[in-house]
Amino acid sequence: MRPALRLLLLTLIFTAAALPSHAQSKDHWKHDVSATDRARTNPLAGQPAAAEAGAKLYSEHCSRCHGDDANGRGKKPTLRGTDVTSAIDGELFWILKNGELIHSMPAWSQLPEVQRWQLITYLRSLQVPAAPTTSAPPQ
Repeated sequence: MRPALRLLLLTLIFTAAALPSHAQSKDHWKHDVSATDRARTNPLAGQPAAAEAGAKLYSEHCSRCHGDDANGRGKKPTLRGTDVTSAIDGELFWILKNGELIHSMPAWSQLPEVQRWQLITYLRSLQVPAAPTTSAPPQ
């Protein structure tokens, strides 16, 4: 192996090993959220009209990477997984605003604040389990 290639490989290995352990996890971005941002709550929570508007925004801005069903696409993560479902509203608002470069999540700071909350409302609506169906007893 050529010395330059060996040096490059060693540098990459030591750089990866030096990263904080939280930077290597999928939800490492949560550690960057300030207490002020974390304390934010969704003013549109539970509003069906906001979820519907968020679904349209999702289709326009997010589905190309995360899939029409939010189950992920290729190396892009599902938005139905625990890293999103366990996040609080302020954390989701922060990631939408700031993005996350390590995993190619763009910042959506150009979207008005209300639209970011609509997206979060839509994502939360995906977490609601479907109501169990019951069939009527035979008569």
